[in-house]
Amino acid sequence: MGTRIQDVSAVWLHCPIPQEQQHVSDFGRIASFDMALVTITADDGTIGVGEAKAGVGSAAVCASLVTCIKEELRPLLLDQDPSQINLLWERMYNGSRDHYALDRGRAFPILGRRGLTVAAMSGIDMALWDLNGKALGCPVVRLLGGACRATMPAYASGGWADEAHIGEQLLSYTAKGFGGVKMRVGVMDGDVSTSIARIRAARRALGPRVKLMADAHGTFSVPEAKRFVDGVAECDLYWFEEPVNADDRIGLSEVRAHAPMPIAAGESEFTRFDFRDLIQQRAVDVLQPDLAICGGLTEGRRIAALADAHQLALAPHLWGSCVSFMAGLHLAFASPSAIILEYALGANPLLRELPEVQIEVRGGQIAAPTQPGLGVTLKQAFIEQYRQN
Repeated sequence: MGTRIQDVSAVWLHCPIPQEQQHVSDFGRIASFDMALVTITADDGTIGVGEAKAGVGSAAVCASLVTCIKEELRPLLLDQDPSQINLLWERMYNGSRDHYALDRGRAFPILGRRGLTVAAMSGIDMALWDLNGKALGCPVVRLLGGACRATMPAYASGGWADEAHIGEQLLSYTAKGFGGVKMRVGVMDGDVSTSIARIRAARRALGPRVKLMADAHGTFSVPEAKRFVDGVAECDLYWFEEPVNADDRIGLSEVRAHAPMPIAAGESEFTRFDFRDLIQQRAVDVLQPDLAICGGLTEGRRIAALADAHQLALAPHLWGSCVSFMAGLHLAFASPSAIILEYALGANPLLRELPEVQIEVRGGQIAAPTQPGLGVTLKQAFIEQYRQN
C-alpha cells in the first residue's frame, strides 16, 4: 500500500488593504483580498497547497468554501491515494454516483456542478498537483508534459485612473519592463464616451508598440459594447475582455462578430462545459479560466485542450494569491495555445507578501517554473495573522 491522504484542511485568509493602496472599480472600493487556503497532507509528511476562491475578484467571504471542503469533500479523500488525481476529481464532481460515471464513461454530476462546490474542488485539485510534484521532486509543468517555452511575456494588470491620469498610470507599468498593459472600463466610467476617451488617452501615452487590453468586467450592455469597440477601433486593442454579462453568451457572440479586436472571456466560468458553450456560441477568441474557480489544474488541462482544438488563445486569469498564480503559470507553460501571462499591479498581499520568495518578472518576461510542485512556499506567520477560522 503506497502513500495515502492523511488530512485535508482549509482556512479562510482575509487580508485588508491599506486605504491609501485601495483602488475603486465597478466592484466598489477593494478593501481586502481573500482566499480559502487548502492543505493536503500525505501520511509520509508531504504537503500540497491549493487555493479556492468565493469571488472572481478575490474579495469575498470564504467561510462557505471552508465548510464545503471540510465537511463535504474531505471525507471523500481521506485514506485515498493522492496520485490518483483524475479519479479523485471524478469522485468529488459526481459524488455518490461516481461509480455510475466511471462505469458509463460520462459525467453524472451532483447538484453543485457549478459555483462553490467546483471552486472548493479547485483548491483541492491544485493541492493534489502540488503534493504530487513535491513527492516526485519535479515541477507540476513537467507532470503536464513539460514547458513549451523557456519564458513567456507578462502584462501589467491594473489601469483604474481617469482620462487625465491613465497615461501616467500605465506608463508607470511599462517603466517596470512590461510590454503589455490592461486597464478597466465599463460602468465605472459612467458612460461609454468616457471609456472611449480613457482608451484613446492611454494609447496616445503608450504609443503604438505597447500591447493594450481593456476589461469591462461584464458591465456593458450589448449596444454599449458595440459602441465602445467602434469608438476604439483605431486604438489597436490586443483584446477586449468581458464586454457583457457572462450569462449573455448570445450577446457576447454579437459583440465578437461586430468587434475588430479579439474578445476575451471565461474568468467566472466553471468547468470545461461552460467553455465548450462559449466556443459553440462563437463568443470568444481568448479563453481565461481561473484555476481557483473552474475546477483546478485537472479541468484547466481540458479547457486548454479546447483552446488548442479550436485554434483559440489561452490566457489564464491570474488575479488571486501566489498559489493560483503559480497553478495558472504551470498550465500556461505547458499549453501551446497560451500567449501571455497576467500580473496584477494593484495592492495584493496574497500575491506579494504570502510567499517566502517573490514571483520574478524580468524585462516583462517570466521564466518557466523549475521548483518541485507549484514552486511556492508560504509564510506561516502570514497565514496565522490573517486566518479567520
